[in-house]
Amino acid sequence: MAWKVLIADDEPNIVTSLEFLMQHSGYEVRVARNGEEALRLVDSFRPHLVLLDIMMPLKSGYEVCRRIRGDPALRQMKVVMLSAKGRESDAQEGLALGADAYVTKPFSTKGLLAQVRELLPEAR
Repeated sequence: MAWKVLIADDEPNIVTSLEFLMQHSGYEVRVARNGEEALRLVDSFRPHLVLLDIMMPLKSGYEVCRRIRGDPALRQMKVVMLSAKGRESDAQEGLALGADAYVTKPFSTKGLLAQVRELLPEAR
């Protein structure tokens, strides 16, 4: 069974490139274009990892991360926050909420894939 990855981002160009990258790398992928849809997919799809944009409609990535980390049943789910907010305080806020990593946009797809592989090792 493949690792499951949820891409939660409202920017079409980023979604398209991330979806291609993750699928091409062997991950099962679902896409959410706002925070509420992300929460629904967290519950129904049960991804192993969420690539989570911070600035999304309806609920922010911070709110989604807070909900994931507040649910003991989701404790093992990995969260990688993606954001155009590059200040150190922004990264600290995301990590304090329980994100496993914080990646600033624009990002290297090769670097992001390495981060995902580190959080979801090949041997399962």
